[in-house]
Order: sequence, then structure tokens, then C-alpha cells
Amino acid sequence: MKNLKIFLIISLSTLLYACSSVSIDDYASKQPTIELETFFNGDLVAYGMLRNRSGKVIRQFTAVLKGQWQGNKGTLDEIFWFDDGEKQTRLWTMIKQSNGDYIGTAPDVEGEALIKVRGNAIRLAYDLRVPYKDDEIVLAMDDWMYQISPGVVINETVMKKWGFEVGKVTVMIMKTNAVNDIPVLLEKFSNETE
Repeated sequence: MKNLKIFLIISLSTLLYACSSVSIDDYASKQPTIELETFFNGDLVAYGMLRNRSGKVIRQFTAVLKGQWQGNKGTLDEIFWFDDGEKQTRLWTMIKQSNGDYIGTAPDVEGEALIKVRGNAIRLAYDLRVPYKDDEIVLAMDDWMYQISPGVVINETVMKKWGFEVGKVTVMIMKTNAVNDIPVLLEKFSNETE
């Protein structure tokens, strides 16, 4: 009887979780619409932080990303500088599929990343090899990006190991011309407060 109760609780919890999960299709009508070939083309800068499973910020980083596209194939060259002195690099190759989705690969990604774009959102799902102590571990990455303005994307990533959340990454990615938004926003503020 006790095992049956445990089974029912786990089954109900799983069902409720499955019903409440967010789909990339929920963002299909959200604006501004993002296109990988446009946003991730040229020079970008990023500022981010890594939190452990309890939510404590354990690392911060800055990054430069350089994207190039030719037809349906793009590359995104990334360099990350962490506050503890570590430097990481990643070179993504992305290929647009006939259904509008993308496949992404990188040297430290196991297999392929599935990239879906709808409205103002991007979702990547992939397994990433990351340095850990004197070795590497593989983490399941659930990456969500949201275009906030033409020059700014906010990225939230949940990292899991064996199905358990082990950390989160939050990143603000900016095109180099995103600073052009600042005077417009300050003027909007001034007009609202007069």
C-alpha cells in the first residue's frame, strides 16, 4: 500500500509538471521577432553570471561573440572571460533546416543542438562538456533566449545532470549598436516624468 501511494504521488507530480511546461510555440506571436541570421550576425558583447543549484552567484563573465552567415549556414565564435581568470571558447556552426529550425554543433557539444525559433524566443537543447576539477562532465543544457529590443537578448539556461538541476546561467547579449537605445529610453523617461 505504501509503495502504491509513492507511485501515485510520483505519477501525479510528473503529470502536473508535464502539463505546466512551456513550449517554444507559446512565443510565436511575441515581438520583436528574432532571426538568428540577423541578430547573431556581426559583433556582440555579453555579460553573465552562473548560479549554483541553491541560487547563489558563483561566477561572473563577459564575452565577445562574432557571427557570420552565408545562406543557411552560420558560425558564432565566442570567447568568455570569467571573474576567476578562466577563459573559454566555443565555435558554433548552425545550419537552417527546411522546417525553419536549426541544427547547431560545437567542439564541446555532444551530438547536435536542436535550435527552435518562434516569435521573440529561441530554445536550444544540447549536452555540453564542461571542465570540472581536473576532468570534464556532461551537462544537459536547456537554453532560452528572448529578444527584448532589436539590439538586446536575455538568455536563461538551466543546467542538469542526471535529470537534477545543478545550476543556471543568465546572460545579457547585446549587439554593439544596442547603446543607441539608451538616448531613446532616457528621452521616453523624461517625457513621462514631465
